[in-house]
Amino acid sequence: QVQLVESGGGLVQAGGSLRVSCAASGRTFSTYVMGWFRQAPGKDREFVAAISWGGRTTDYVDSVKGRFTISRDNAKNTVYLQMNSLKPEDTAVYYCAADRTGWVRVRDMDEYDYWGQGTQVTVSS
Repeated sequence: QVQLVESGGGLVQAGGSLRVSCAASGRTFSTYVMGWFRQAPGKDREFVAAISWGGRTTDYVDSVKGRFTISRDNAKNTVYLQMNSLKPEDTAVYYCAADRTGWVRVRDMDEYDYWGQGTQVTVSS
């Protein structure tokens, strides 16, 4: 079992920056693909970014490319999402997730085995 706990959400003005973190329990964190998803009110949960177990491969949804950066520190069992140039449309609950099966369909929620409880990010205009 892996437990994921997000932190770092909050309220920020448009154009600002925020970094959300996801701390994982367990000794096998470094073997998981990690992903960030988000869900805005009234909308489906959507893929934001993913990172391979070693951190060398990343993927981003087009709407955040060039603004968001996913990274991980396997020594600290933590994955990060640095969000810059935030827009009101980035407002959502952000969830991290862990995938045991490797770099396959990383944008698909169904591929992920463990989920955090989410952290709210609100961007004011």
